[in-house]
Amino acid sequence: MAGNKEKIKIAAYCRVSTDKEDQLMSLQTQKDFFEEYAERNNYELVELYADEGISGTKLKNRKEFNRMMADAHRGRFSCVYVKDVSRLARNVVDFLQSIRKLKALNIDCRFVTANMSSNDGELTLTILAAVAQEESANLSKRVKFGKKRNAQRGRVPNIVYGYNKTIGEYFDLAINPVEAKTVKWIFDTYVNRRHGANKIAQALNKEGLKTKRNCRWSQQAISTILTNQLYIGKVINGKESVKDFLTGERMQNDIEEQFIVDKPDLAILDKEIFTKAQVLLAERTENFRLTKTRQSNKYCFSTLIKCGDCGYSFRRTYRKYVSEYIRWCCSGRNANGVDFCNNHTIIDEKELLEAIKNYLSDLALSKDKLLEKTVAEFKKKYKPDHYELSEEFILAELSKLKKAKAKQTEMFEVDAITIEELKERTGELNQSISKYENELSAIRGNTSILGRIDEVVRKYCSSIQAVLSADIIDNAMLRKVIDKIIVTVEGEIKVFLKLFSDLELTHAAAI
Repeated sequence: MAGNKEKIKIAAYCRVSTDKEDQLMSLQTQKDFFEEYAERNNYELVELYADEGISGTKLKNRKEFNRMMADAHRGRFSCVYVKDVSRLARNVVDFLQSIRKLKALNIDCRFVTANMSSNDGELTLTILAAVAQEESANLSKRVKFGKKRNAQRGRVPNIVYGYNKTIGEYFDLAINPVEAKTVKWIFDTYVNRRHGANKIAQALNKEGLKTKRNCRWSQQAISTILTNQLYIGKVINGKESVKDFLTGERMQNDIEEQFIVDKPDLAILDKEIFTKAQVLLAERTENFRLTKTRQSNKYCFSTLIKCGDCGYSFRRTYRKYVSEYIRWCCSGRNANGVDFCNNHTIIDEKELLEAIKNYLSDLALSKDKLLEKTVAEFKKKYKPDHYELSEEFILAELSKLKKAKAKQTEMFEVDAITIEELKERTGELNQSISKYENELSAIRGNTSILGRIDEVVRKYCSSIQAVLSADIIDNAMLRKVIDKIIVTVEGEIKVFLKLFSDLELTHAAAI
């Protein structure tokens, strides 16, 4: 029909800063407003772009905004309508850049509440954008203040596996018995059975268990649980904070700025197994850094056999021709070549297992001889023919060493140092303490240490019996009786027993 005027094609942009229900209702209100506005003014609303739960201080994460700008380049509309300045951006720089890009495309940007257009000049709009940015800054300050108050009260801001969130005067947690059982299993499996985080995640997924957010378990999820001090009743808030509310850049806070609250009623684990997990994590991290190979317990000798030349673990090789065989060789030589390692020894798995079983069987048959041998090794190390140090001197040194160790442990518990630093700082302290305590026992003629050796030997023999009676010997079983196996360049195999490593002795048996 003649006289019909083509409708002006417009777009509308909406945004809410959180995905909470009341904010999403606000978003729906904005959508309804623009649909009604377009119909009332006889405009063609070609697209309505809406970002949900997105901050107005950064543009890079606003998918709908970026889609709108891409469509602007395609010429899909001639004008963009926004309810007010703060909905477009709370960052003055981003605001000005956005309207300038639209103007360069001959696209006007109109702000309904202020009844202004980008064609009216930038001064007033810049002032309105600055006000919006200042409001955002004040909001950031209020949020920080609220977080600080809640942190001082020991509030846990996020949902945590093993706990249910309760709502009272302040958010708090209550132990979830079913999930707490899984947390204990994770730590026990990691520390005592030596399964890695990835293998634990696979086991949980196989059982059909889900994370707190109803997702599949991953290696990262397990690692997060293994390092969370909440499981020993320690709530730590304020480890990091937002450095710049406009960029979202975060920074690590000093220990003095963190909030640490003890809540023993939330403890699921005892400190001993948690500390063991941190030590094992640090060891595996360091091992991966040095060798670029992950810890494994998949096979019976995984990471137990060490090369006496390059220090790398031996790796398993499987072959099947007429018959099958399994052999172990140096992974350092295998991966880096003969120039890297001189150890060309190849070990047959069946032969090594048989030799170890025979050796362990001989040990188990005579507990008294094993006890006698262990005591002899102990006396050889800790009971010299004469003493140059007095009992008073040793006691004084022990007191100093234990105070120094307690101080380092306390620093770790409050996150002043990492587990790697704790291990480094207390390594020599532990050796000195053990040496002085054993020398003190020998000087006094104290028989309590011999009683401890007797107890350790009997427990060790029980572990040997478990290995000998098993149809299939796995890595976890061997680790209870063997500390490590060293293979020399000459092909000599030295077995270091777990019994002696527990007592800090170094005797090895050649088999």
